[in-house]
Amino acid sequence: TGFSSVRRENGIRLINVTGDISEDDPARAEEIGRVLETEILPDIASRLQVDWTLSGLSEQEDKFLNDAMTGLVLCLSGIYLVLAWVFASWTRPLVVMAIIPFGLVGTIWGHAYWDVPLSMFTVVGLLGMTGIIINDSIVLVTTIDQYAEDRGLVPSIIEGATDRLRPVMLTTMTTVLGLAPLLFEQSQQAQFLKPTVITLVYGLGFGMFLVLLVVPALVAMQNDFARPLQALRRAMRGPHAGLKLVAGGTFFVVLAWMGSTVVWVAITGGLPHFLSDLVPELAYTSPMRGAFVAFLGGALALITVVYAIAALMIARAMRRASHQG
Repeated sequence: TGFSSVRRENGIRLINVTGDISEDDPARAEEIGRVLETEILPDIASRLQVDWTLSGLSEQEDKFLNDAMTGLVLCLSGIYLVLAWVFASWTRPLVVMAIIPFGLVGTIWGHAYWDVPLSMFTVVGLLGMTGIIINDSIVLVTTIDQYAEDRGLVPSIIEGATDRLRPVMLTTMTTVLGLAPLLFEQSQQAQFLKPTVITLVYGLGFGMFLVLLVVPALVAMQNDFARPLQALRRAMRGPHAGLKLVAGGTFFVVLAWMGSTVVWVAITGGLPHFLSDLVPELAYTSPMRGAFVAFLGGALALITVVYAIAALMIARAMRRASHQG
């Protein structure tokens, strides 16, 4: 009980309602917050013609997550630009950075094992883990590139992963063992750091195995995707005008098909009508999944037809050249 007062901000009367949610049961606290935000407060606002906003710790958490997202984007952008400069390639940094999402596997599993909820300190650990786990990828990819200069890609991948097993393991184990005492610390003062430590220890621990397995696979996949692009560039630079026209036309048709399927769904949120009429089964799936399936099917059919036409054109040109010779 206290003195009555009327608070206003910009001429609008304000009423503050405060309360605390027990942190012993994170699932229950999250459910209470969800019900407040989606059911109770909107119902009060519609019946009494008032506006509402969540402030206090909830507002601080939203602000922190927004700042963390901005920091993550800047961090990844900086890492990408540095790697692009070092590797002199725009696609190779994507292979190195592709290991970052796989670190979440260990992070989520570690939080579930220790029964610790994901929190803001988990996000801090993820930002730190991003820079550390990329070091292992850089060591491995650099070695594979060096070996690939004088031997095949597949032998380079096998020998590179074998030779860099010890450096990758030592890089990870020194960090994990250094944080292990803090992970098993039972004092109350160390509990708020537990999510950060779990993120680093389990994220890097799982990341060590994933780097040695996933990164070599991604390097091989990148080579598989690069070969058709190299063939396309050779076709565009070749002397055969008809082949240039077919290759360039196919490229732009595939881009237009992607724009009318996947990009259309990403912008509008729904399947285009011609797809629903052409393949009615796509209407029973999610729009993005249906658009992706339609894009893959259409692109594969188009490339197959164009490949057959190009093969006939080349065979005809070779036959003509043999007759002339």
